Amino acid sequence: MRPLTDEETKIFFEKLTKYIGENVRLLIDRPDGAYCFRLHRDRVFYVSEKLLKHAVSIDRDHLVSIGTCFGKFTKTRKFRLHITALDYLAPYAQYKIWLKPTAEQQFVYGNHIMKSGLGRISESTAKYQGVVVYNMADIPLGFGVAAKATSECRHAEPMAIVCFHQADVGEYIRAEDTLVG
Repeated sequence: MRPLTDEETKIFFEKLTKYIGENVRLLIDRPDGAYCFRLHRDRVFYVSEKLLKHAVSIDRDHLVSIGTCFGKFTKTRKFRLHITALDYLAPYAQYKIWLKPTAEQQFVYGNHIMKSGLGRISESTAKYQGVVVYNMADIPLGFGVAAKATSECRHAEPMAIVCFHQADVGEYIRAEDTLVG
């Protein structure tokens, strides 16, 4: 486990900024203690410095995970957010999409969001902006990328895609077979 390099930090924070904007600094400077990001086996973990001090005594080969996994770097050095970061990013999300109850299941099954399933969308959401997807009860369901700006959504056809699926809470169930075997 090591700190992120300058290049990795830049890529990682650009991805976080796409979803939560300038609120990235609120993840590090928290009132309940200092937190940091560490890289282990191409995965970025969000961990308190107090816990990090205890983890130093564990051999790197024996350490599986520490803290919360925010995502991983791909082989091409791009960063992909994992659904485990949702609870930390949702309170700070700048742009949000709310789904109608009929569209929740489709999104949680890994499908894109159609205009017919769109309940609400944050004002001034730009095209290709990172969004956090909620149900109408304000429970975060996952991440997406806006396929259309807010103004375009108003005039779109019912079957037009308004948000591209990135990650959702249903991944735990869908990935169960690959994790067990």
